[in-house]
Amino acid sequence: MAAAAALAVVLSMVAYALLGSRRDADSVKRSSHFLMGAGDFFVHWFMWLVSPFERAALALGWSPIVFNFTGLAFGAAAGVLLALGHFVSGAWMIFACGVCDILDGRVARARNVTSTQGAFVDSSLDRFCEAFVFLGLVWFFHARPAGAFAAAAAMAGSLLVSYTRARGESLGVLCKEGLMQRAERLVLLWLAGALDGAFMRWTGRPAGTLMFWVSALIGATTFLTAVHRTWWIAARLKPPPSSSSSS
Repeated sequence: MAAAAALAVVLSMVAYALLGSRRDADSVKRSSHFLMGAGDFFVHWFMWLVSPFERAALALGWSPIVFNFTGLAFGAAAGVLLALGHFVSGAWMIFACGVCDILDGRVARARNVTSTQGAFVDSSLDRFCEAFVFLGLVWFFHARPAGAFAAAAAMAGSLLVSYTRARGESLGVLCKEGLMQRAERLVLLWLAGALDGAFMRWTGRPAGTLMFWVSALIGATTFLTAVHRTWWIAARLKPPPSSSSSS
């Protein structure tokens, strides 16, 4: 099944490239990037891939809030499945959660119903989803202290990355700097969950080994990203030196 899914993904990329690799206007307008711009092909490919769902949602008149709470349900389901060691199923719940996270904003902008309330609900529920996923991993690794620590560090670092951006914006500084942002975290978690079983069979290592390594990577890089954002925002909030006029 994993091989079939991987083949379908590759074929969709080939189809997108053959059709001209058209850049997504909404992503360009919002300056959306992946891997600090190095993976922008994947941004525009994925938006092309989910565009039929967006058009269907608009045709049906669905509200963005539908995707907010559907994404929350997928996030909670992912946490439960990961806690029980069902990594492949949990990975696809993470994938579905990410799709909902994309569609809620795109539908809101397409219908011109964006609001501060909607932005607050969307951002807050995203944090709930990430917390559910990492808490599920903490539970799975509860008998393996290093794994539980890696998952807890990943959760803490992810929340710090989001907090530094939100705090900066509240002070008038928009910061999208850093490598390990939400999209990168979701992709890594999805890949780790989808491939963990195959990795276990190929290497003979215990279940969860790949997810442990990815959690440790996310933990380390999110803390670095949060530190970088803290420095970057603080530098722009520093008051200019007072100038004294010479007589």
